[in-house]
Amino acid sequence: MRRLADDRDQVEVWRGVETKARETLELQQLAEAEGDEALAAAVAADLDKLSAQLDGLELSLAFSGEYDRRDAILAVHAGAGGTDSQDWTEMLLRMYLRWAEKHDYPTAILDMTSGEEAGVKSVTVEIAGRNAYGYLRAERGVHRLVRLSPFDAAHARHTSFALVEVLPQVESAAEVNLDPDDLRIDVFRASTKGGQNVQKNATAVRITHIPTGLTVSCQNERSQRRNKESALKVLEARLLVRELERKAEEKALLKGAHVSAAWGNQIRSYILHPYKMVKDHRTGHETSDAEAVLDGEIDDLLRAYQKATLGG
Repeated sequence: MRRLADDRDQVEVWRGVETKARETLELQQLAEAEGDEALAAAVAADLDKLSAQLDGLELSLAFSGEYDRRDAILAVHAGAGGTDSQDWTEMLLRMYLRWAEKHDYPTAILDMTSGEEAGVKSVTVEIAGRNAYGYLRAERGVHRLVRLSPFDAAHARHTSFALVEVLPQVESAAEVNLDPDDLRIDVFRASTKGGQNVQKNATAVRITHIPTGLTVSCQNERSQRRNKESALKVLEARLLVRELERKAEEKALLKGAHVSAAWGNQIRSYILHPYKMVKDHRTGHETSDAEAVLDGEIDDLLRAYQKATLGG
C-alpha cells in the first residue's frame, strides 16, 4: 500500500510539472508577442525553478532498486587520525543532518559514542523519507579530510578518515528471519558524557547475533525498551545488507570478478588546506565550495553518482 501511494504521488508530481511547463510556455509566448520585459523576467525565473525541479525528478528516476525508496540507517565511524578523526566524524554527522533538514526528512540519532576530548567515535542515525536510502547509498565508503588541525599546538596539516555505512530500513520481519534464540542481549549503564556517574539503571543495550557475530549497541534513550528497539532495528538492517552482499559476491564470482569493499577504498576527499575542494573519486565530480558541502549541500555529488551509476 505504501508503494502504491508513492507511485500515485509520483504520477501527480510529473503531471504537475507537465502543467507548469505548458503554462510557462504560454506565458513566454505572450511576453514575446507583447514585448513585456517584466513578464519575460518572471517567466525566466519560473524556468529556472522548473529546471531545478526536473533535475531532482531525473535523479529520482535512478531509484529503481528494490530498497531505494526506503528509509535509511546511516552510521559514521571515526578512523585513523585520533581526535581529528573523531571531530571529522561529528562534522560528517552535521553534514548529513543538515542535508536531511533541507529535504524535510525526519532524523533520529539511535546511538552515539562521544570522543574523549572532542567529536564522536561512532554514531548511528535514522533518516526517514521517500528515497532516503536511494539518495544516501552513494555515501557508503571512506571519507578523507585534509585540514590544519585545531587540536595540534603547531597547527600542522592533518589527514583524517571516517567510514560511512548506509543501510536500508527493514520493513518486515520476513526479510531477515531473525530468530530470538540466536540473540544474546546484554544490558549495561550508558557511557555517554556523565553516563557512568549519573546513570543509576542499566538502560543501554547490546545485542549479539550469535550465528554471524554481529553486535549492535544502543544507549541514546533513557528507556531500556527503546534502546532495545533501536538496536534490533539496526541489527535487522545489517543482516539484510549482509545477505545482499553475499548474493552480490556470488554473482560477481560467477562473472569471474570480485571487488573488495575495503576500508582503504576512499570515495571522496574534502580538502580545506592549502586550498578548498571536495572531490568524489568515483565520478570525478568536484567543487571548490567546501563550506557549502559541509553544510549539507551534497545534492550535486549525489546526482553525479546516480548519473554515473545509470551510465554503467
